[in-house]
Amino acid sequence: MGHLRRGGALAAVLALLLAASAPATAGTGTGTGTGTGTGYRNPVSAGFADTFADPVVVRGDDGFWYAYGTTDPLREGERVFHRVPTARSADLVDWTYLGDAFGPGQRPSYAVPGAAFWAPDVRRIGDRWVMYVTVTDTTVSAEGGDFAIGAATAPTPAGPWTFADQPVVAPRPGGGGGWLWTIDPSGFTDVDGRSYLYHGSYYGGISVTELSADGLRAVGEPTLVAIDNKFEGAYVLRHDGWYYLFASTANCCAGPATGYSVQVGRSRAPRGPFVDRTGTPLTASRAGGTPVLTQNGNRWIGAGHNGFLTDLSGQDWIVYHAIDRSDPYLDEPFGVNERPMLMDRLDWIDGWPTVDAGAGPSEGDRRAPVTRGRLDARFDSADLAGWRPEAGTWRVTDGRLTGVGALTGRTVTGGDLRAETHLRLAGATAAGLRVDRVDVRVDAAAGRLVATGPDGRTASAPLPTGFAAADRHHLAVEVRGRQLVAELSPARLGDQLAVVSLRLDRPSVGRLTLVATGGDAEFDNVSVAPLYRPARRAVATPRVGDLLPTWSDDFADGLDPAWRWVRRDPAAGVSGGALRWPVQGADLTGAGNTAGVLLRDAPAGDYVVETRVTLDLGEETVRNYQQAGLVAYVDDDRFARLAQVAIWNTRQVEYGYELPFAGQPVYGGSIVGTPATTTWLRLAHRVDPANGEHEFRAGSSRDGRTWTWGAVWTFPADTTPRIGLVAHGGAEPAVTAQFDYFHVHRTDGR
Repeated sequence: MGHLRRGGALAAVLALLLAASAPATAGTGTGTGTGTGTGYRNPVSAGFADTFADPVVVRGDDGFWYAYGTTDPLREGERVFHRVPTARSADLVDWTYLGDAFGPGQRPSYAVPGAAFWAPDVRRIGDRWVMYVTVTDTTVSAEGGDFAIGAATAPTPAGPWTFADQPVVAPRPGGGGGWLWTIDPSGFTDVDGRSYLYHGSYYGGISVTELSADGLRAVGEPTLVAIDNKFEGAYVLRHDGWYYLFASTANCCAGPATGYSVQVGRSRAPRGPFVDRTGTPLTASRAGGTPVLTQNGNRWIGAGHNGFLTDLSGQDWIVYHAIDRSDPYLDEPFGVNERPMLMDRLDWIDGWPTVDAGAGPSEGDRRAPVTRGRLDARFDSADLAGWRPEAGTWRVTDGRLTGVGALTGRTVTGGDLRAETHLRLAGATAAGLRVDRVDVRVDAAAGRLVATGPDGRTASAPLPTGFAAADRHHLAVEVRGRQLVAELSPARLGDQLAVVSLRLDRPSVGRLTLVATGGDAEFDNVSVAPLYRPARRAVATPRVGDLLPTWSDDFADGLDPAWRWVRRDPAAGVSGGALRWPVQGADLTGAGNTAGVLLRDAPAGDYVVETRVTLDLGEETVRNYQQAGLVAYVDDDRFARLAQVAIWNTRQVEYGYELPFAGQPVYGGSIVGTPATTTWLRLAHRVDPANGEHEFRAGSSRDGRTWTWGAVWTFPADTTPRIGLVAHGGAEPAVTAQFDYFHVHRTDGR
C-alpha cells in the first residue's frame, strides 16, 4: 500500500542490518566544515561526512564539542560501516572526524558479530560519560530483529569506550510476534537526581524506564509515553518547568520521498502524560503531536531524529539529519539513504519549541552559534592573566583552575548576559559564580542551589538527594533585565538538577567572580557572553483570502461540470449537499494505480484549497489503510495526497508523496496534525519564484479554526498539477467519506 507500516519499515531495517554486517574500520580524515566566520551553512557535517544520521552533540570538559552518529559509511563510495563515528569541533561549524567509538572487533558479549550500533546518545552520569546505543542483533534470537539498548562508559567524550556486559534494556518479545523495536535510546536526569531512559519505535511505541544510579540498568516498570506506529527517536528536555518529548514521525528512509519530521508533546513529569498544543495525548489512537521541524520546500526533506545543545549565549539549537532531495542515496539508488547532519536554531514561542521560528531547515548562510564569550577561560596555561585574586589561593593544574576564596575576571560584563562554568566541589562546602553583586552558589552543606542578591534577598532550590558535590557539574547563570535565572545540570543538555530565579534591584553591570568557601573548588570552561535575543513571533503560515467560486464546489446540485475522473467510481455521488464516496479497496501507490481520482484544474498563481471530510474510522482497531482527503496530481506516479488515514491502531493525517525515481515510483510521506471524525484539510500552493517549482504545503484542523501546518512537497516547474479528492485504501469494513465542500481561495498576502 505504500503507507507507513511495520512491514515496509522492517524490510528497510533488515536491509540495513545485512549491509552493516560488513567489517567496520576506524577510517581516517579530517573535515573543514562550511564555516564562514560568524556564519555557517548546512550540512555542518559536509567537511568530514556525506552522511551522519541520528546525530547528538555534547560539550566535553576540554571545551570542545563532540558529535556522534549512527552506523553507516561516512563517504560516498567508501562502503565501510562505522561503529558510531565521532567528530570534534571548537565552534560547532568546522568538524574533524576522530574515528569510531568502537573498534572492528569491539562489541558487548550479548551482541552477535556484525551487529550495528544505531542512534547513540551520550550523557554524563556521575563523573564519567555514558553512551546509550541501539544494538541491532543479539544472541537472544537466531532469527535476528532482536534489538537491545546497550551502554558503554568512558572518562571523556572522546573515549575510550567500554561496553557494559549486560544490555540496559534487553530484547522484548512483541505481542503480535517478533521483537518490539527496542531502539533509539535517549537519557535524561531529573531534578530529583533520578535518571531515565526513553526508547522505542513504531512497533511497540516509545517507553521510559528509570535507571540505576550508575545509568547502566533499567529498574522498575516502563511507562508508555508515545503510541506505537507513529513515533520514534525520542529526546526529552526540561524547559521552564515542563518536560518536552521530541519524537520523529513517518518514514526516515524513503529516499526522495522521505517525509520524516519532528513533533513534540509536553508534560509536568518525566513519565508523562505528554500532550500536544491542543491537549491531545501522544498515547491516543488519534495521536497528538505539535510540529517542531518539517521540510519547507528547499533542498532538505526528511528532517528528523534530533539532538539538542545550548550555545554560550544561552540560545538553544537542534541537530538532526535530513536528505538532499537531489542526492538522496549514498551510492546506488535504494541503498543507504544519505542523511548528513544539520543544525538550526531552536526557538521557544508561547511555550512551544519550533525550529528557526517555524521556518524549518535552513539553506544558505546562517548566523553561527556562540562558542566563545567576551570572557572565555579554558585555563590552558598556568598563568592567571586576566584574573585578579580577591581572596584565597588559586592555581592552574592540568588545564583546570583550583582554589578557595574569590577570583575576579578583569573583563567588564554588563547588560543581558549568560555566565557559565564547569564546577566541581573538590573540598569546598560551597562554590559558584558572582555576577556583579549577585552570588549563585552550589551549597553542598545546605544541599541547595542558592542565589543571593545585593539586598540580601535569596532564592534557592534543593539539590537532589545524594548529590555528589565531588562530581563535575555545569552551572549557568542568565541575567535578562532584572531577572536572574540559574541552573545546575550534569552536562548542559536540558536536564537540570536545580533551577532558581531571582528578581534583581537593577540590571547587572560589573565583573564575574569565581567563589569557593570551606575548601578547594575546581573550575573550567568559564565564559561570559551577551545573552541571546529570543524570537517572539513565529513566521507566518498560509492565510486564506477571497473564495474563487469558479474553481470551487459546494456540492449543492450534483458535481460541477469542471470535475474530471481518473478511473471513475460509479459509487461516488452527490446527495444532501455533500459528495459521498464509499472508500475504495484500491490505492494509488506503487505500480497498481487502481484507485479513482476526482480532479479539476487549478488556478494560476498562489492559492489554498480546502475541504471538510467526515470519515468514521473508529479508534484502536486495525483498518489499514482506509483514507480520504485532498490530492495534488500530475499523474499516477507523481502526486501529493493529504488524507486522514488508519495506520494500524492509529488515526493520522498523512501527507503522502509519490514521484518517479530511477525507473520506478517511490512513495513516502509526512504527518500533519491529528484527525477527528470530521477533519478540515488544506493544501496551500505557491510557485517558487527562484525555480518555478510548485510547492504544496499541508495543513489540518479538528475544528476549522485552529490549524496545524506541516510539510511541503514539490512538483517540477514544467508540470501542471491538478487538484482534487480521493477516498481509497481499503473496502473493509465498509465506510463512506463525506466531503462537504471543495473550496479554492486566493492566498492572503497580508
